[in-house]
Amino acid sequence: MRYFQYFVLLISAVGATVFADETVPGRPQKSPIALVGGTVHPIQGPAIENATIIFDAGKIVAVGQGIEVPADAEVILVDGKHIYPGMFESHTQLGLKELDSVRASIDQSEVGNINPNVLASVALNPDSSLLPVTRANGVLLALSAPIGGLVSGQAAVIQLDGWTHEDLTLDAHSAMVVNWPGPPGRGRRGGRGTPTPPTTDPLAELKKLVDETRRYQDLRTAQPEQQPVDLRLEAMSQVTSRKIPILVAADSLSQIESAVAFAVREDFRLIILGGYDAAECADLLKRHDIPVVITAVHRVPQGRSDAYDASYTLPARLQAAGVRFCISGSGRSESWNSRNLPYHAATAVAFGLEADQAMRSITLSPAEIFGVANRVGSLEVGKDATLIVTDGIPLEIPTQTEIAYIQGRRLDLSNKHTRLRDKYLQKYDEK
Repeated sequence: MRYFQYFVLLISAVGATVFADETVPGRPQKSPIALVGGTVHPIQGPAIENATIIFDAGKIVAVGQGIEVPADAEVILVDGKHIYPGMFESHTQLGLKELDSVRASIDQSEVGNINPNVLASVALNPDSSLLPVTRANGVLLALSAPIGGLVSGQAAVIQLDGWTHEDLTLDAHSAMVVNWPGPPGRGRRGGRGTPTPPTTDPLAELKKLVDETRRYQDLRTAQPEQQPVDLRLEAMSQVTSRKIPILVAADSLSQIESAVAFAVREDFRLIILGGYDAAECADLLKRHDIPVVITAVHRVPQGRSDAYDASYTLPARLQAAGVRFCISGSGRSESWNSRNLPYHAATAVAFGLEADQAMRSITLSPAEIFGVANRVGSLEVGKDATLIVTDGIPLEIPTQTEIAYIQGRRLDLSNKHTRLRDKYLQKYDEK
């Protein structure tokens, strides 16, 4: 047994070494920085041409035209460039999973069916090689969420640069992930959770957990010294007290309606994850102000009678119905291809969504939905200087992210892909 343990430790160490990225995190900002001459896209308002944006100590201090630049500021001329807030991928396992085929690189789920006390934030791997690859395309923020079971745990909003998991974490308690049961005999559409065994009643199990949590809260309030702390119920009490929402993985109409009914009855804050049939119950979602995280525009039709472009037009249909939403690429990849987020939004534009709304759906909208809009998602005075400078519109594939900052720290945009490119360019140059 002892030799087996040594072997496991050795394999884990090798896996960590193989998949660790050597990119050095950005250094803290030491003086004001002014980006001058570019077109600023604040997201919450119209674009500002020939503008200046100034940030200091990691915070934006001025945005607009004709702004006086401090004498001690580092001035970077960005004429002809575009400045956007960092894009926000609203459902991933970034930092939790590297390669499916290497068990030592996976830490996205916990044993058991009910795990409200699980925190994705403490399992984050800041040396993941996927973080530099993702941020090189302008995606600087993400929701990193656990999976598996009925109650998977708490998702965290993260920023894709830092030395430790504390550096990465912007909000460790963004949402409680719940995988809503589908019709009997069928797994959950989208594969985001492990189907509940048919011998159990998932809703009854969830209702039991909620009732236990409320009794626990009452006892802790009335007799705090006599009632011992229960970590699972303590975590779940954040949901019953409405401090954090539940993020419910639900695609079918019956799943969505059932989840909404449960949330309204229990007075929970609710976010729908997936939402393939959300447009069919748009009035219900709008009435209760329930937002939808669309998991991938690049999805095939889920029903035999569905139009070929049902997934492509979903954002436009929700927008027309007045339902709050954001766009994710989660249904196509929760980790290694998160960099393709802007192209999901671009496809939605090709099928009826306004371009400005598409950019909002991958910047400010997810920040609002997950409660961090006071810090990120738009370019406003007082918010974090988490932004990108591009040579075009991010929704267009040829566009390159040339400069990126997270909280004023300039990022090294090199990554495994760019290093391989440079390596093989040298090979061909020698011929």
